[in-house]
Amino acid sequence: MKSSAALSALSALGKHGYDLIQSLNTLSVGVIGAGWYGKNDVLRLIQVADVEIKAIADVDSHMAEDAARIISQRQKSGKVPIIYNDYKKMLGDHALDIVIIGTPDHWHALSAIDAIKAGANVYLQKPISVDVLEGEAILKVARSHKKIVQIGTQRRSTPHLIEAKKKIVDQGLLGKVAHIEICSYYHMRFGGDPAIMKVPDHFDYDLWCGPAPKRRFDGLPHRRWRAYMEYGNGIVGDMCVHMLDTVRWMLDQGWPKQISSTGGIYVQKESNSNITDTQTAIFEYDEVNVVWTHRTWGRSADPEYPWSFKIYGEKGVLKGDVWKYEFVGNDKTVLKGDVLLEKDLYPEDNTEKDLEIHAAPATRGHMLDFLKAIKEDGKPVADIEEGLISSASCILANVALDLSRPVEYDHETRTIIGDMEATKLLKRKYRDGYTHPSWIL
Repeated sequence: MKSSAALSALSALGKHGYDLIQSLNTLSVGVIGAGWYGKNDVLRLIQVADVEIKAIADVDSHMAEDAARIISQRQKSGKVPIIYNDYKKMLGDHALDIVIIGTPDHWHALSAIDAIKAGANVYLQKPISVDVLEGEAILKVARSHKKIVQIGTQRRSTPHLIEAKKKIVDQGLLGKVAHIEICSYYHMRFGGDPAIMKVPDHFDYDLWCGPAPKRRFDGLPHRRWRAYMEYGNGIVGDMCVHMLDTVRWMLDQGWPKQISSTGGIYVQKESNSNITDTQTAIFEYDEVNVVWTHRTWGRSADPEYPWSFKIYGEKGVLKGDVWKYEFVGNDKTVLKGDVLLEKDLYPEDNTEKDLEIHAAPATRGHMLDFLKAIKEDGKPVADIEEGLISSASCILANVALDLSRPVEYDHETRTIIGDMEATKLLKRKYRDGYTHPSWIL
């Protein structure tokens, strides 16, 4: 039977939590990275809280101007945020309560650390970093400055998945869990090999590259940057991090004991994209493995669940994704739940460009949880340490792939156990003029 009790973002927070949010004074907010998900996150925050978006920092002036215009139409004051090219100038000019970071992955660590040091609480998109030691540095700075950092792994705030956790996992309907599968079969790898182009005047390409290598410019890299390992960690770093984080949250799992991975570019060899088109990774826990698979070609193994998790227990199986969940017990019990859409409550959801309609309630809930943590000086559901574990585990899968051997990471010593060659890969080389934050550790 279909679920009749999907939780809204507000009801999941509870009356006490909601009252706490309402008691907050107007919060000053800055945005670093005003592209697709930067706008998405800040517009969800505007929907649920009394905030004033003071400023936007983006190296693409057209992108920033568009975001400022939209925000001015949506925020209560109607004011247009001040636009900056360099986020450091923005942080220096404003005392901000919150900074939302929606940059490409290679800028996550430096901008998050700078925002925390400037006195802001941070909403940081996943993965938290492009290498493991960057993420460790964010964690250390957040704790030492006593700031709240919520990571954009909003499956933890997805109403129908909260319901699945409460009704199925927490109630023991699965029994002992001994195998988990997570996957993405989306065809999201960039194809083609575009020619070198002139950098447009409205785009600061050198600052966009920042600490990462400066590839030849073959067109605006917005969203397409995910196709290059120089700026991220491929589909494992982009998509696996969500599903690994989801099952860790559902089953209260921490760091994997060992991580291994195989894969490569097996099919789509004509593209200049250098991320894998085929990859499997195994995250080993006590008596249960989490097995990730992605392919950016061919058909999905299960067309109903192309980006999903499947938790196999002795008493049944739970399948879930961003749209739904389904539990089938050995005794033929079937429990189902669907995504909660809030288009009537938030009419902007009907018209907003590029909105992931299924993720809007989850992101609103995530923002409310973030604000509650700020008010109570507590940990949000996707605290920076949880974000580190999920992000670093996926990064380590690529380290294992590069070395063709498993890796065992020790969070306490920040080393790969018994493997100095692998330990050196916990830190990427920065471009001249930029300093890697590992000096903080």
